[in-house]
Amino acid sequence: MLKKKIKYGNVFALKEHMLQGNRISRLESILLFGVQNFTAVLSNIKKEGYLIKKEPVAMAKVVRRINKYTSCKPPKKLPIQTIIMHEWWISS
Repeated sequence: MLKKKIKYGNVFALKEHMLQGNRISRLESILLFGVQNFTAVLSNIKKEGYLIKKEPVAMAKVVRRINKYTSCKPPKKLPIQTIIMHEWWISS
């Protein structure tokens, strides 16, 4: 049985999202694109010659961004203003 190569899969969609200038976190990688191994995707993008930048941000920022596309409700007592996550983007 031959496997069909998927032309537009979750990894491709994630990369296109980043190439459009969007920043992305690990949480968004999983929730929005279904990409579990975000580190591998970033490594492959770097191997293609793109410069990847990273910045620490409050979890609240990431949750706000996710909620533009889907519903994400952290537990009420979770201090999302002080939890630090990272976001990555492709630098030009």
